[in-house]
Amino acid sequence: MIIKTISKIKIHIFFYIMITASIFTGHFKDFFLFVVIILFHELGHIIAGMYYKWEINKIMILPFGALTIFDTPINKPFKEEFIVSIMGFVFQFILYFFLRQFNINNLYILNYGIFLFNIFPINPLDGSKILNSILNLIFPFKTSYLISIVISIIFIVSLLMFKNLILYLTIVFLLIRIIKEIKNKKYMFLKFLLERKKINLKSRKNKIIKGENLNKIFKYYKNIFYIDKIYYTEKEVLNKKFDFY
Repeated sequence: MIIKTISKIKIHIFFYIMITASIFTGHFKDFFLFVVIILFHELGHIIAGMYYKWEINKIMILPFGALTIFDTPINKPFKEEFIVSIMGFVFQFILYFFLRQFNINNLYILNYGIFLFNIFPINPLDGSKILNSILNLIFPFKTSYLISIVISIIFIVSLLMFKNLILYLTIVFLLIRIIKEIKNKKYMFLKFLLERKKINLKSRKNKIIKGENLNKIFKYYKNIFYIDKIYYTEKEVLNKKFDFY
């Protein structure tokens, strides 16, 4: 299992550039400690994902962080998504108490900074994943997706007030990710609907939708459609809509 997980690690080419730059600028030790923290952070996500039997697609080691991408359906339960998203923070809390115990100040400050940055609700940071899970409890899937993108853009713009070259480079990477999310929004919504057509959702609370508007489908609920004074299950409506699949 460990060897299989390690084989999923992919290192971004710019990561090597950052290592080289840290060596020539005398900051290799700081960069190494940074990598240790982000790997420990990702370990939290990986262990939680393995607990819920989520299949790991790849673990991306990026110039300014890491990202674990799971090959799982969109329609996962709220509890699983929330716990997997928050476990990175939990592991950093554990690391925080360890560093305080041994009074390792430099690493403690670095860990604290990474923790705060990940809280930002900017896609694909953990703050955005946690916020998106909460939004899906309140709003339909499509609306939650769009709100998350808007919030991501607002917070990225707010970061521009801080004059820091590394931060600016990180913002460029985050913007690329958000642009990709915007381009994929129609595909993601279609995938979301087709998944719900094919799979049998576990017991969930019902949500009544008046009319046949698929944009109103909630992620964490079983949606019941009320059309022309008749109730239809979500699967009946989706089967009718996508009978060619």
